[in-house]
Amino acid sequence: MNIFDSIKQKDPNGLEYWNSRELARALEYVNYRNFEDVIEKAREACTNSGQSAKDHFVDVDEMIELPKGAKRQIKSVLLSRYACYLIVQSADPRKEAVALGHTYFAIQTRRQEIEDERRLKLRAEIKEHNKSLASAAKQAGVIQPIDYAIFQNCGYQGLYGGLKKQDIHRRKGLKKNQDILDNMGSEELAANLFRATQTEAKLRRDNIDNKSDANQTHYEVGSKIRKMIAEFGNEMPENLPCPKESIKQLESRKKKEEKRALRSSDKENDK
Repeated sequence: MNIFDSIKQKDPNGLEYWNSRELARALEYVNYRNFEDVIEKAREACTNSGQSAKDHFVDVDEMIELPKGAKRQIKSVLLSRYACYLIVQSADPRKEAVALGHTYFAIQTRRQEIEDERRLKLRAEIKEHNKSLASAAKQAGVIQPIDYAIFQNCGYQGLYGGLKKQDIHRRKGLKKNQDILDNMGSEELAANLFRATQTEAKLRRDNIDNKSDANQTHYEVGSKIRKMIAEFGNEMPENLPCPKESIKQLESRKKKEEKRALRSSDKENDK
């Protein structure tokens, strides 16, 4: 196993992080004080990139065991993948471990970028397909808002093993104003997109014309997708962790990055 994988940890929500003390040792920093300077440079780079440093660098106090049973409190930092990437960029390039870390976290960061792009695309597709699903449901007799809410819950109950929308919201630990679809990873979004597209297709193909059959259809489609997930040995959607950033946060960050890139381009053209 890669040394950086071996020291990676996960919080109760399944989000990965690294401890600065362990990362310092992995990067061959004997004196942690020297590594603290690297962390501060990385914090500054994070802020300059338009991101909130507190989202990627979390200061904590830890108790360590000393000889003869004594204990001492030390300061550490819990680091996101992006924070680690910035750290290895600022670390001593002469160290072989730093070069390895640069490659590792560059690859991991790129994977996250791909995941972010996939999430944005899938969420946009779900928005469009939900409009088509609503239209098909309306033709099937699902007309009033309360009826559509029940219809949607039938689909969620099929896919999420009986959980309604509010149950999923609670299980994921989301705040009242957070949308469940905006806080899904690409795997979970793809399952919900499949549920929406297949339900719409079946409603239209079978010419379903009443609320009861429409609700049952949505439930059955969700259930079959859930069964397929189980057959592949994949994680059930209700157990998948929420990403660190919501879709709204991703969209906001992307816009800021685009603006910074545009300003940088304008400055270069003015030279």
